Amino acid sequence: MNREKRTEIFTRLRAENPNPTTELNYSTPFELLIAVILSAQATDVGVNKATDKLYPVANTPAAILALGVDGLKAYVKTIGLFNSKAENVIKTCRILLEQHGGEVPDQREALEALPGVGRKTANVVLNTAFGQPAMAVDTHIFRVSNRTGIAPGKNVLEVEKRLVRLVPGEFLLDAHHWLILHGRYTCTARKPKCGACIIEDLCEFKQKRDYL
Repeated sequence: MNREKRTEIFTRLRAENPNPTTELNYSTPFELLIAVILSAQATDVGVNKATDKLYPVANTPAAILALGVDGLKAYVKTIGLFNSKAENVIKTCRILLEQHGGEVPDQREALEALPGVGRKTANVVLNTAFGQPAMAVDTHIFRVSNRTGIAPGKNVLEVEKRLVRLVPGEFLLDAHHWLILHGRYTCTARKPKCGACIIEDLCEFKQKRDYL
């Protein structure tokens, strides 16, 4: 795929959704960090249901740490892997208080040193909370990047690096959200909605005629 096609693809995605953002509910970098930790192998809807009850009670590292693991579990028990996630969140809150003055760091290395935070989670926080052009590649973005030809790669890291290199600069900050939403609602895994896709004529998916 050439630069002109990529530019047109993101121009259309931007026209359709000028200000894309995460579907996780949050109001501070800390709330986003905790929501993303909880979202691993869970839906944003499920995480929002839990945090909508948790955050009015505790939405700072000190307040959540005060709940303790068992207290936190009561709020997140509807989320998959809640036992390990609750333990990681408590450990993360303690580190934030002891090493970062209770603030979420805006450096990748510091974020990835937090329990429950991997490269993808760090990228979400860097991009969404701090406005850095990071690319958090999940299953949706991996699929869309490979299927369309925007940035094909054999693994998540390869796709991430290609997206950062190949997405035109003016779109880089919001590209993560456009791609994840496109994969979630249009370029779905089993039955992509090619006939209703605004970039169908630019897409290089060889089987798309089967879905038109």
